[in-house]
Amino acid sequence: MNRRLLQFLQAENITQTQLADTLSVARGSVSNILAGRNKPGYDFLESLILHYPNLNLEWLLSGKGKMYHDASEASAPSVESAPAQDEPVQLDLFSIPAPSTNKEISKIMVFFSDKTFQEFRQCE
Repeated sequence: MNRRLLQFLQAENITQTQLADTLSVARGSVSNILAGRNKPGYDFLESLILHYPNLNLEWLLSGKGKMYHDASEASAPSVESAPAQDEPVQLDLFSIPAPSTNKEISKIMVFFSDKTFQEFRQCE
């Protein structure tokens, strides 16, 4: 994965320092990941896909697919426009119990058995 992260930095024409500053992580963390001493944690990956939504996380983690999502996949799909699967999944966000505070659901992540995932964000 460290080689693919380096390829991504080169494609984006950004330095390790710029990436660390953008993701608000320690500069040494990026250096250690690129050197293969450490593996990125959840917070690092979450920040990476939030700041670079076109980056294909499956490519970064496993090398499968292309570095970037296709233009048609650039924005995260809403629940209503989720791509059809073998069996369609219907989610009714109103049936999810609301927290007792004034919090609103901002995103839902669905994890599949093949270790991929899909993120759904609230439409604005």
